[in-house]
Amino acid sequence: MSRSYSLQELAEYVGGVVVGDPLQQISGLNGFDLAGPGEITYLNTARQVDEKMHLCQAGACIIPVERDSPPVSCIIIDPVDIAAARIHNLLLETPFQAKGIHPQAVLGSDCEVADEVTIGPMVVVGDRVRIGKRVTLYPGVVLGDDVIIGDDTTLHANVTVADGCTIGKRVVLYHGAVVGSDGFGFVTDRTTGSHITKPQVGTVRIDDDVQIGANSCVDRAAFGVTWIKSGTRIDNLVQVAHNVEIGENSILVAQVGIAGSTRLGRNVVLGAKVGINGHIHLDDGVMVAAMGGVHNSQPKGAMVGGVPAIEVKKWGRSAAAYSRLPEMVKEVRRLRKEVDQLKATVSRKEK
Repeated sequence: MSRSYSLQELAEYVGGVVVGDPLQQISGLNGFDLAGPGEITYLNTARQVDEKMHLCQAGACIIPVERDSPPVSCIIIDPVDIAAARIHNLLLETPFQAKGIHPQAVLGSDCEVADEVTIGPMVVVGDRVRIGKRVTLYPGVVLGDDVIIGDDTTLHANVTVADGCTIGKRVVLYHGAVVGSDGFGFVTDRTTGSHITKPQVGTVRIDDDVQIGANSCVDRAAFGVTWIKSGTRIDNLVQVAHNVEIGENSILVAQVGIAGSTRLGRNVVLGAKVGINGHIHLDDGVMVAAMGGVHNSQPKGAMVGGVPAIEVKKWGRSAAAYSRLPEMVKEVRRLRKEVDQLKATVSRKEK
């Protein structure tokens, strides 16, 4: 349950300025059309403030610019969205309550489990597992042997972390995520057509402050480590193959697929359904538009889209041209017919 803060406390927390009643009590944050008394809402732009502020029904509003005589008390700060997110997290923050180990949980031998934990029913923990302070394991979580879970980490229902993987501090793995399943490695016997599995004997390392969405998979390395670095956000239904390295604060949107041994730099952004070829490097700040297919390495700051991915402005022009292809084909046929007629006319005159 959220607690209440004064508007002044919230403004100081984000570095904003109060216009109106600094003692106004706020206990929640909601969307502009949904917020009511006792809640704070936000408008991101000066134009939105001019167009919608008079309709505000919330107890207070976060806005980027000051306006004379606003209908409710305000916090003035820019950018608004960052301040709103920080305030929302603060309002929802609750002290960790250790509920201990549920009697229906199963723990292996030689495990090190901190005193302050919540381990729910039907959790299965292997041998020699280390679980840090204020860790929450929801029902159905499975941890293999020799797994390490850092402090303040949360594993939601039915998450699996396979043998030997390391999860850092303040990590969140959402429902059904799988960390450390075998990478997709095999060789094909060209004589018989059969596939021979290549053992995947590496591990997975997930650094601090990473979040991985529901039903996403991070495969263990063939050798060495698959490495997700700090601050990365991975959406639902994402596939990260063996020996992939993802740099700090990168973002992978839903249904991204990354093939083996590819390296991503810092702050790389991959839109929904992007596919990345194996054994390539995307440097810092690379952005790939949704449904793009990247087949080769990309330099720092590149913005690409399409299949195969090319510079995003060129891709946009190409996509626009593609939609006009039927008309262009008709035009080419018409011009070809005219050229043929002109050739025939010239040929007759020459005779």
